[in-house]
Amino acid sequence: MRTVIQRVQHASVAIDGAVRSEIRKGLLILVGFEDSDTDKEIVRMAKKIVNMRIFDDDKGVMNRSVLEIGGEILIVSQFTLYASTKKGNRPSYIRAAKPDIAIPLYESFCKEVEMQLGREVKTGIFGADMKVYLLNDGPVTIIVDTKD
Repeated sequence: MRTVIQRVQHASVAIDGAVRSEIRKGLLILVGFEDSDTDKEIVRMAKKIVNMRIFDDDKGVMNRSVLEIGGEILIVSQFTLYASTKKGNRPSYIRAAKPDIAIPLYESFCKEVEMQLGREVKTGIFGADMKVYLLNDGPVTIIVDTKD
């Protein structure tokens, strides 16, 4: 399981020109899965993200979590996080989980983040052609991989 976590002032996802979900201050999370990912990794990743101290405290030090600031979360599935570029110029996505495995993992991850956060998270639609808009704050962008 691989995530790209971006601290944002605001973010939204649109499908077919219509906004599906939007958030204000919080985290935009891009997430991809492999066939070998498990519920154990989902729980660990959700806990890490919700408690990650990447928001400024009163002294301007990144010392507060999205949970502590009452921030929002938008989660977007992205199989291209598992692109392999070792050979040639066309990325291979062979490591990315196929939809029959990835969809339940994505849904489980969204529910787990929601449970850890204690409130609703916003989402895109798995497999849809989405346009993601964001204002990265900092910029702060962190990659977390459960296999590292």
